[in-house]
Amino acid sequence: MRIRLALLTACLSLATALPAQAATDSHLEGRLPSGAAYVMDVPASWNGTVLLYSHGYSPAGAPNPAQNTPGAATRDKLLAEGYALIGSSYATNGWAVTEAVPDQLATLDLFTEKFGAARRTLAWGTSYGGFVTTMLAERHADRFDGSLSMCGLVQGGVANWNSTLDPVFALRTLLAPDSGIRLANFAGQAEAVAAGKALTTKVDAAQKTPEGRARIALAAALHNIPGHNDASQPVPGPTDWRTRQANQYSAVRGLLQMPAFSWRQEAESRAGGNPSWNTGVDYTSMLARSPLYKEVTELYKEAGLSLRTDLSALGRAPRISADQPAVRWMRNTSVLSGRLADPQLNIHTTGDALIPVQSESAYRRAATAAGSGPLFRQAYVDGPGHCTFTPGETLAALHTLEHRLDTGRWDTSPAALNSRATAEDPTAEPRYVPYRPAAFPRPYDLAHPGDSRP
Repeated sequence: MRIRLALLTACLSLATALPAQAATDSHLEGRLPSGAAYVMDVPASWNGTVLLYSHGYSPAGAPNPAQNTPGAATRDKLLAEGYALIGSSYATNGWAVTEAVPDQLATLDLFTEKFGAARRTLAWGTSYGGFVTTMLAERHADRFDGSLSMCGLVQGGVANWNSTLDPVFALRTLLAPDSGIRLANFAGQAEAVAAGKALTTKVDAAQKTPEGRARIALAAALHNIPGHNDASQPVPGPTDWRTRQANQYSAVRGLLQMPAFSWRQEAESRAGGNPSWNTGVDYTSMLARSPLYKEVTELYKEAGLSLRTDLSALGRAPRISADQPAVRWMRNTSVLSGRLADPQLNIHTTGDALIPVQSESAYRRAATAAGSGPLFRQAYVDGPGHCTFTPGETLAALHTLEHRLDTGRWDTSPAALNSRATAEDPTAEPRYVPYRPAAFPRPYDLAHPGDSRP
């Protein structure tokens, strides 16, 4: 009798120690020692899987709340399915990878302390958070079973800032050659914002003429900005070059207003200088490889403008050199290797202007060179905009990753993904399609030694 009573007492104590068996859902918010906020939602019927969500880029000075899912609809669905959802805010805004990675790991540690070890731990994130997710997967593989990067900045830091430099260099050279507008090495935010406004003024004026529109299209092509990049835009026909260019103009203005100047200056302040360059870049070859080449040539013809002359002007223009210590900082903190120890799935919309879909080609290049091909897959949603996945499409990607973990086999066909998306959200038409993006213009990763120098 005493033995039975002791066993019963032990079992009751064990049940009390397992928060996953709690009678009610748990919602926790607080602060990490770094100052970052965290949020945790654990359903009473926790299925043993915890999802560590990395949020997207938050500019300096913007609100910085903790997030644990891409949106409310996805959160509610996942909680109903039994997943534990956690995430942090990162201690600072901006290019905060050196805070984001440790803050996310600290959030995971705290979750384990409060709720016990998970049966399965998955990292996932959107936009800049997709980059943080891949950094976690590469550099802390022992903490995760798999990862999902959505619309991620998976070209890495150096390639990102190089790619951001190319279109503004073309715009300044062709639209404001004697303006002295600074494109890098800003003294502070005020100078960066003023430079962005000055170049935006030139672009706005150029958009009113056929010659200016052709040159803006050339700049857009160097960044691979798609001709339909926002659901509110008119959908252009296959040869409707004017509508395509008008849509790109809106995205170019957005690039000038934030990423190419204000966000760049914040990243430079962390790196200790300018981590990007265009010395030695052949813009004629870059344009020829762009999927937007035909559009540019047709708009130049319509404007009666010589594309060869403008490309020659780009070739002769004084170039921008990188600060080597800044490149080393960016390389050490913000460049991906492609080395995966666990499965990763990447998804991306085809009409993304902020992080063009070609970034996926950059990471495929790294993963292939690093020997991670069997662990890595990519899938594409045919739609305009940045991170504009439906909840069904998001959940389909997550469950596809889980299927790989459960079976050891990938099933990333559009038909399989669309079937899973419909099962999760019958109200929305799923949009996964067969797709292979063009090559990223200037890739830079740790798997290719030749990328090590400007």
